[in-house]
Amino acid sequence: MVEREVAWRVFAGEFNDSTYTLQGEEERAPSYLVSPLGAKMNRVFAVGVITDLENLGTPAEPLWRARLADPTGTFFISAGQFQPEAAVALSKIKPPAFAAVIGKIRTYSPEEGMLYVSIRPEVIRTVDEEIRDYWVLESVKALKERLEAYGEGKNMHEPSVHELAELGYSKRLAEGIVLALEEYGEVPVERYQRMLHESLAYLMPEHKDGDLSVPVPEKDDAKEPAPDLEDKEEEVIEALSHPEEHVPEEEEPGDDELTDDETKIIELIDDLDKEGTGIEWTELESAAKKAKLKKEVVEEAVMGLLDKGLVYEPVLGKIRKI
Repeated sequence: MVEREVAWRVFAGEFNDSTYTLQGEEERAPSYLVSPLGAKMNRVFAVGVITDLENLGTPAEPLWRARLADPTGTFFISAGQFQPEAAVALSKIKPPAFAAVIGKIRTYSPEEGMLYVSIRPEVIRTVDEEIRDYWVLESVKALKERLEAYGEGKNMHEPSVHELAELGYSKRLAEGIVLALEEYGEVPVERYQRMLHESLAYLMPEHKDGDLSVPVPEKDDAKEPAPDLEDKEEEVIEALSHPEEHVPEEEEPGDDELTDDETKIIELIDDLDKEGTGIEWTELESAAKKAKLKKEVVEEAVMGLLDKGLVYEPVLGKIRKI
């Protein structure tokens, strides 16, 4: 049985700084995004405030895009027809609202040296401020551990997974630290130390009463008192950690597997773009119409190809295969 990838607790600031991707060599092997501090991420667990929400698709075939803000920055989230449970959950949220998300990493590289990262949610749950604060605290602890592991690795003559594991760090983190040191070289540790301190300070009452960097939903005093924080955290983690109970695996294609519509669009782009310089959106839509593909199907397929890093927009209104 294949071990399920751990969902890392990582702040948006570190997540968005990550530029190193790692693809397994075996067929359907998981891909990873490695952070500057060694978080080797295939999945993440994030909690914050949904600040923006928009359906870029249609009511019949929605494609929801959202921003999830934490004390350090913003996660970008998207859910469509292949994430039905998450898409439905997003459609019911009225920003600003606290939410917890577990999802897989998505990367998009429009050109060499540029990488956009986002989360494809498996499950989303609305939560309360206490759960968000508890996640911030646990993420601070995780960030502190990565900072310490990074420091240990940097001080080694030749950093190794074995040596880091002997110091008490998990194999996952040890592997990530070695990869991060090889790929990123010198990391601005001060930035992440500041991120740690500011996130911890964010939990202090004096900060909450002042100017907040993250919007906070209004409290409903009519609601029942929140249950014990430890119990509720376990409940949320349990629900979020087993998305297969909500979304059957066969309904969602693998990360690198193309849908039939995406395959048709790729073939159209190949046929139309003889010079390899890209084609106009209108040209693609016209060809797709002749192939009896609906406009919303074309848009969904192109978004999927963008997410998978197979096409990009060299200029606004133009599509080119990578």
